[in-house]
Amino acid sequence: MSKPKIISLMGPTASGKTAFAMALYDRYPIDIISVDSALIYRGMDIGTAKPTLSEQQKYPHKLIDICDPSESYSAANFRHDAILEIEKSLKNGRIPLLVGGTMLYFKALIEGLSPLPAANSEIRQQIEEKANKYGWQSIHEELKKVDPVSANRIHPNDPQRLNRALEVYLISGKSLTELTQHSGELLPYDIMQFAIMPKDRAELHQRIEQRFLQMLELGFEDEVKRLMVRADLHTNLPSIRCVGYRQMWEYLSGEISYDEMVFKGICATRQLAKRQITWLRGWKQPITWLNGDNMDSIFLKI
Repeated sequence: MSKPKIISLMGPTASGKTAFAMALYDRYPIDIISVDSALIYRGMDIGTAKPTLSEQQKYPHKLIDICDPSESYSAANFRHDAILEIEKSLKNGRIPLLVGGTMLYFKALIEGLSPLPAANSEIRQQIEEKANKYGWQSIHEELKKVDPVSANRIHPNDPQRLNRALEVYLISGKSLTELTQHSGELLPYDIMQFAIMPKDRAELHQRIEQRFLQMLELGFEDEVKRLMVRADLHTNLPSIRCVGYRQMWEYLSGEISYDEMVFKGICATRQLAKRQITWLRGWKQPITWLNGDNMDSIFLKI
């Protein structure tokens, strides 16, 4: 018996994934499931290049606007929610289309998650109290002693991930690195994997710059101002660390000039695209690469 068919459409930021997903929606009975760690946040629309409300009405996207910017949302949360949406789509006789650029989410969904211990609020509180007293750099140093691989990967100014990595060790006695070597349950589907990438890297860089400047014209600055008036939002949150938001926050806080914000925002987006491409180049499963000349190939394989 053949497995149910699902499609994953990956690619770096500004590569045209959303527009292509909409084109597929026009021609096939698909359900679009977003795989994007920024689009999950409500009130963060312009800086995340979220589909407009009119686009969402015509082309519904699952897993968009499901979190408040103050909330955390893990790869495990995503896997759980995505599987529910996939099952709903298949039950309705449709084809799930997973589209986005958060490669960690794709990896967690397709390859499964390692059996990590559940969060322990008491231990987390102990780590936070220690960080408040001695600084997160001290937590980073402590993590380096028990899990140097994770410490090398996690920035000293990333309290959420530092806390989780040290918490895992304190609960289990094993490092996050050691535990994540064991994959979880694989998806029981026939996954057709595609990735969009312009043939010329310079074209992608130009798209990134044009899109960032367009975001500014659409009112990105005012969007971040509305977030800044909230007392519960700060730059240590995953939402505010999103590319573009961090740089605009720095500008509005008086830390950098407007021109520096624009330059740093574009550079950070290009660096994100570079990381996404690196992930894709090292992807374990076979990927069909799409560009302007061969995009129709996805239609032929469905």
